[in-house]
Amino acid sequence: MADTKELADRLNECAEKRDFAAAFGLVRENLADLAKALQPEGIKDALKKTTDDRLLLSFLDGAEFGKRPLGESMVMLEKLISFEPGALVLSKAWGLGKVVRLDYFYRRVTVDFKSRRGHQFSYVAAADMLVRAPEDHILVLRESDPAAFEAMLKDRPGEFVKAVLKSYGDMPIVRLEDVCVANGMVKAANWKAYWERARAELRKDRLVEIPAKRADPIRLKASAEDYGDIWLTAFGHETDPKLIFAGVNEYVAKGKLKTADEATRAKIEERLVFAVTAARKVDDALYARLACMAVSLGFANPPAQEMREYLWDRKRFVKAAAQLPAREVGAMIAFLGCDEASKARLYAAVPEFCFTAVAEIVERFGEESACRAALGAFMKQANAPATLTTLIVGKFERFKPWVDDKSLPPLIKLLNHAIALGEGRQSGETLKMQNLVRRLFADVKWLGKVFGWLDPDEQAFFFERFQASIAWDPSTHHTIVVRMTHIVPALGAHLVKTEKKREYARITSYRSFGLRKREYLKLINEDMPANIKRIEFAKSYGDLSENAEYQYAKDEQRALMQKQTTMQAELEEVKPGDFADATLDEVMPGVSVVVETPSGEKTYSVLGEWDNDIDLGILSSKTRLAQNMLGKKPGDEFELPGAEGAAVFAKIKEIRPLADEIREWMKLPDGVQI
Repeated sequence: MADTKELADRLNECAEKRDFAAAFGLVRENLADLAKALQPEGIKDALKKTTDDRLLLSFLDGAEFGKRPLGESMVMLEKLISFEPGALVLSKAWGLGKVVRLDYFYRRVTVDFKSRRGHQFSYVAAADMLVRAPEDHILVLRESDPAAFEAMLKDRPGEFVKAVLKSYGDMPIVRLEDVCVANGMVKAANWKAYWERARAELRKDRLVEIPAKRADPIRLKASAEDYGDIWLTAFGHETDPKLIFAGVNEYVAKGKLKTADEATRAKIEERLVFAVTAARKVDDALYARLACMAVSLGFANPPAQEMREYLWDRKRFVKAAAQLPAREVGAMIAFLGCDEASKARLYAAVPEFCFTAVAEIVERFGEESACRAALGAFMKQANAPATLTTLIVGKFERFKPWVDDKSLPPLIKLLNHAIALGEGRQSGETLKMQNLVRRLFADVKWLGKVFGWLDPDEQAFFFERFQASIAWDPSTHHTIVVRMTHIVPALGAHLVKTEKKREYARITSYRSFGLRKREYLKLINEDMPANIKRIEFAKSYGDLSENAEYQYAKDEQRALMQKQTTMQAELEEVKPGDFADATLDEVMPGVSVVVETPSGEKTYSVLGEWDNDIDLGILSSKTRLAQNMLGKKPGDEFELPGAEGAAVFAKIKEIRPLADEIREWMKLPDGVQI
């Protein structure tokens, strides 16, 4: 550890000599020690004393010392210093640009991009969104030596593709095409022929690995020389945290770190510190990967507890787990679960965790009583976590001891959670769990094991509970019920015969049909063409994979196309009508219904699929309330939807013809055509 008084004296010497470069290097090399003696504002003031340059002073003021961690401020300052006029920089959104002006008064960096001249960034935005372009980047070569770039592009396609891969990293062929076309290097119409020429050259290059599948990335293999002084020097200047992670990962995989000297280990540790700092508040999953790597390699920096606290803060670890490759989630769980208090925090987050993280928690800590108690408490609640439910019922042999020691409720209650999970519409991770559970119930072997673990009374209860679950797909539900009776024939006595509901023609009013068709025409004639224009405009921004505007426009295009397909099918299947054939024998589309509810009488008019008007009491025949009334006659009861707690029922009092007001509403509005 360096003596803080000695460091302070050396900083004062730099101030006397007005040597900012020496002071900056001193602070960067001894950041951890200085941080113990001085506040960030104090370090900024010490650096200010070494220069009268207004631009450097504005950089120091703009680097947000005191507002963000000291390491981040130093990274920001280092970036700003590198953005001198004429420097080439890279932006994920805009591609390659040239710094044309630095304004110390307004604290602005002005950059000329190919598609956007004079674009201004605040100091904070410039540090977050721009990086100094490496001299060997393919876009830099095109800018600095157009003749050499064109010669390589035309005559050496294999070498050109390698240069692109070195600049952007390993990537699949489709992504390679996007990069080359979006940056105007190769025309889309010429790409197929160009790639064939390049591939013929690359097949002869032992340092290039071309995958069999188009979805897998083309890889540049590292030669033995890459891990010598040349590689280490290049690695020492790397600023992309993803590439730093990949570089260290490969270096370790090759066994080089085991024989590395202290200077080399220090350089790798320093770059990892830089990468961890750069990944903060940008990519939580990458931050977690870097943190686990640093700890696994035995590096003291960044401090392990500091990285844990960052992941704990705002539950970043939950988001990171969902984004990490499945094989790396376990490393993060092990990294975070370093003591009993930390494990308790992991257990508490189980309802929010992805399935892989929950499985890793059980795998690593499942034999500990605290883990069993915490997870068992979730399963004893009315609404158990979907991920934990899926894991337990899917691998019940693993969890049977948990039931035996009372950590988990009996299997019959666990199965009840699983049935509930299979019901209704879900989304996100819960939808994935629902699909897994539904596949389990369709698995005859799994069902056989389940019934083998249950006693006869539990078998009957499980069977009856599943029969009563009407929210499953009807055909799947029927198939599973039949399979259950084949596994346990005695369950046939518990079969419930259900009356098949009358099916009504798919119909809606002329009004609703005309409005839906007008919406469809607007979609295909206005919305979709406008989206295509936005996609074409977004392509001009550069690298498509890092182009937010392009990604948003493509996501919108997929949504519009899905909507167009759905609406087209519905307009073909649903017919317009006036419900002239409706009778008053029972509740059906085209009648008004007077119902008696606990809060008084109400009148509803049940119409077609797309009809709805709350003020007039018009119900779509597809609403749950209408579905509960269809087929009922005066005097029949039905359940009111949306009630909490015990079921609440209403009674059909009277069925009436549609009022004139309702029939007037059903007519086609002026200016709307079918």
